[in-house]
Amino acid sequence: MKDFETVKQEMWRQIVLKAGQMLERIGDKSPHAAGQDGKYDDMRIDWWTSGFWPGMLWLMYDMTGEDKYREAAWNWDERLSELWLVPNHYDHDVGFQFLPTAVIKHKLTGDEDAARRALLAAGFLAGRFNPAGRFIRAWNGDKTGWSIIDTMMNLSLLFWASEESGDPRYAHIAGQHADTVVRHFVRADGSVHHIIRFDAETGEAAEAIGGQGFAPDSAWSRGAAWALYGLTNAYRYTDRPDYLAAAQRVANFFIAHLPEDAVPYWDFRAEAVEAEGGIVRDSSAGAIAASGLLELAEVLGDIRGRGYLHAAQRILHSLYTAYGTWNDQDHEAVLLHGTGHKPVSQNVDVSLIYGDYFFIEAAAKLNGWKHRIF
Repeated sequence: MKDFETVKQEMWRQIVLKAGQMLERIGDKSPHAAGQDGKYDDMRIDWWTSGFWPGMLWLMYDMTGEDKYREAAWNWDERLSELWLVPNHYDHDVGFQFLPTAVIKHKLTGDEDAARRALLAAGFLAGRFNPAGRFIRAWNGDKTGWSIIDTMMNLSLLFWASEESGDPRYAHIAGQHADTVVRHFVRADGSVHHIIRFDAETGEAAEAIGGQGFAPDSAWSRGAAWALYGLTNAYRYTDRPDYLAAAQRVANFFIAHLPEDAVPYWDFRAEAVEAEGGIVRDSSAGAIAASGLLELAEVLGDIRGRGYLHAAQRILHSLYTAYGTWNDQDHEAVLLHGTGHKPVSQNVDVSLIYGDYFFIEAAAKLNGWKHRIF
């Protein structure tokens, strides 16, 4: 068996080849999912996944220095910002859209327009904060008291905005939401709720909702990945030990419940309702968790973080060797066997752009990348 140092270098070479092919095929589309035909769809650009493809382009530009990636990524933050002037569907996920476009563009190029666009998005996200319940509201419509674990990954936009603007209020909101996640979302065993419904008037927690997990008391794997990565990010910005402890608790649960090949089932408790052998995987949850585990390993240091580093390497090795599309040049995605929303049979056993993004992000970190997007 090859040592992981050799594997990570091979993996990056394959990614460089694949990214060039993806650029030729995807172009300026806004991809979300690719089915059995290997072709990515083209969603509206205010769809929650619209930042991951340009984020991948900026990452590849930073790692390779090739201008073709910079040119393809350049106007995405402007395109997204134009929608503020018309009816749009922006919600709690604006961090997923503006961190991989406007924020990274500003970091890499110094473009001040990009910084202004990101600050506008941060203001919008801050405006979704409910001070009674100390949570950021999820989605739109009548779900005024709903909050979801995914939002942990969007908090970096608020932390960045405080650093960029000098206004601590963004970080105050991010911290209060993170406090609510630690209190209400992360269970004692390290599993994670997807949705908590609060009373929007009083702020009292009313109920847990299964959401994209199979039941309210289940363990949706991508939710756990969002939590461990997002809580680690919150610790980086705040040095709050309770955030670090919660991130470790979730990470320990995630690692302990991985199947033999280290790529998670879509829900770690799905075996309770699905026949043996019929439980689908979610490669995107594995990729997100692996990137988060690398962050957790780094903040903990060589000795305390070693187990998390090894877990990330194990997940990435499996994704690379058994879930990749390296031998299919016509396939527009990187990873196979992702699961979007299993309870409603939506995007099951497909490729997902956020799975691709976080896999490439993790591989880049292993190969020396330091300009974090999230």
